[in-house]
Amino acid sequence: MTRHEATGPLSRPVSVDRLRRSDGRIEVTASPEECAALAQDFRVPGIRDLVGRFETSGPPSAFRVRGTVSALVSQVCTVSLEPFEGPLSEPVDLLFTDTDQLVGTDAEDADVPDPIVGGKIDFGTITAEFLALGLDPYPRKPGITFEPHVEDRDEPPLAALGSLKPAND
Repeated sequence: MTRHEATGPLSRPVSVDRLRRSDGRIEVTASPEECAALAQDFRVPGIRDLVGRFETSGPPSAFRVRGTVSALVSQVCTVSLEPFEGPLSEPVDLLFTDTDQLVGTDAEDADVPDPIVGGKIDFGTITAEFLALGLDPYPRKPGITFEPHVEDRDEPPLAALGSLKPAND
């Protein structure tokens, strides 16, 4: 397994020891190559200017991570099938704790914190995950509206099929 397969194309692990000694601010700026790899992973035409800005706080065994992930994302309009670019901004609010504190917790519980793995929190992975959460599954180019197909109401449904029936002699 390659590093990309294990962590994804954007990885910025930061040790919790370093977080404790820092001012708690972390910024992740994706390179053009990382943006291209994420665009391929997420099946969108392009991603650029991807930045995650985070602030951490909390007691010694847990960290609250709050911030914003922003980018310019190219997508394909589901109505016109035209590519377009638009801004994306997704808020982040996560709680991380030591894996020892997760023993005995129910994984189905929505309030279970994310684990601190190997003494590190990967802010690149957080950036990529919240970028994915912010993508519109049915993107629509600004100004494009969906016009549903309306059947001709003067003719009864399936009337055109009558003309396909062979005439009886």
